[in-house]
Amino acid sequence: MKDQELQSMNLADGKLTRRQLLWLMAIASGGVMTGCSVNPVTGKRELVLMSASDERRIDRQHAPHQISADYGVTQDAQLQAYVAGIGQSIGRRSHRPEVDYSYNALNANYINAYAFPGGTIGITRGILLAMDSEAELAALIGHEVGHVTARHTAQRMTKQTLAGVAVAGAGVAIGSRTSDTTTALALGLGGIAAGALLATYSRSDERQADSLGIEYMTRAGYSPDGMVDLMNMLQSLSNSQPSAIEQMFSSHPMSSERYRDAQREATGRYASHRSKPMHRERYMDNTAGLRRISSAIQRQQLAEMHLGQGRHADAVTALESSLQVAPQDYTGLVMLGKAWMMQERYDQADRWLQDAIRVYPQEAQAQHLSGVALLQQNKPDAALNRFQTYKRLLPGNPNTDFFIGVSHERLQQIPEATAAFQSFLQQGGSGQQAEYARARLNSWGA
Repeated sequence: MKDQELQSMNLADGKLTRRQLLWLMAIASGGVMTGCSVNPVTGKRELVLMSASDERRIDRQHAPHQISADYGVTQDAQLQAYVAGIGQSIGRRSHRPEVDYSYNALNANYINAYAFPGGTIGITRGILLAMDSEAELAALIGHEVGHVTARHTAQRMTKQTLAGVAVAGAGVAIGSRTSDTTTALALGLGGIAAGALLATYSRSDERQADSLGIEYMTRAGYSPDGMVDLMNMLQSLSNSQPSAIEQMFSSHPMSSERYRDAQREATGRYASHRSKPMHRERYMDNTAGLRRISSAIQRQQLAEMHLGQGRHADAVTALESSLQVAPQDYTGLVMLGKAWMMQERYDQADRWLQDAIRVYPQEAQAQHLSGVALLQQNKPDAALNRFQTYKRLLPGNPNTDFFIGVSHERLQQIPEATAAFQSFLQQGGSGQQAEYARARLNSWGA
């Protein structure tokens, strides 16, 4: 947005254009940044500019924001307990059993799994539906635990730093890590926060994580064929549904080599473990609730494709159809709210977002989006309540204070707006939001 457009935008009085809405919801920045340590997997000393305590700290700061971007942890208590139980079995048999791992089945529809450096692991319902055995799930979790135990994120950030890449500029657009661009813009996650921490692993990292994954899963009592089946499933999806798997491959490079390596390890080094169980029936039993709404999830995946192509009306149709199958599905309700927002139908959007809040009051994303929709309807008092609730549920996002400042400004509560904009800037708020905040503070003599 050009300077003259910034100056012409009056958040206190006027409604925003769609472009200005996207600007308001744009990404804010965060920051990270310790010496020589022994790699837990290789036993070799290496230079890593991130300590284990740093890993835990940035995990606590940033993983909750990514989880919210993925519509939160599933409300299916049986499924969550099942995933967490398998994860705990894998984690305690890894090279870093002392890590406080957290295993989360997420409400996102896209096919992916990821790990933050402090042990937070997310597995989307999209990939849970794509698998058909507990051994595959154990392989997937083992792979992600492998990224944590081998400290791949810390290694990558060290290499970036040593190559002269400023850590604060190493972020990637978080839209490539979440289920759609609107989520990214709405949440305003920091660049170095989720984006860089979940950025692309090298092929070498992936090979090592695969090898560790098959080691951990067999230690936990599963057949190594689970890893072979997982790789085969991912390869098949890359051919039949490339858009569904695109995000996973953007961070986890896939190749026929990885499939062949899994086969070779399963029939060679781990051949004696092939008689161990796959637990297909147990997997189906524990994912039954998810499979009951699989048709709704498929329609939401179609809607995500429509949203990515700017076909908002088609997305609304697909989402309304999905909600006929699963009327209480938080993801579908939030997505429908976003689809209406992109058509500037903020009253309609907030109707669905209020339903989402009712369905899952502990999850923050709908609160934030509802606040934006309410601001667009010139309801700053109600919007302020939403943003304050969002801040309580999901602290640590500088953008929250920016929106709180805008809400107070609309209410002519200048002292409160001043405090909120100052807090936003003190937390490292940057970009056009920071320009706007500074301009308002200057105009008020603050």
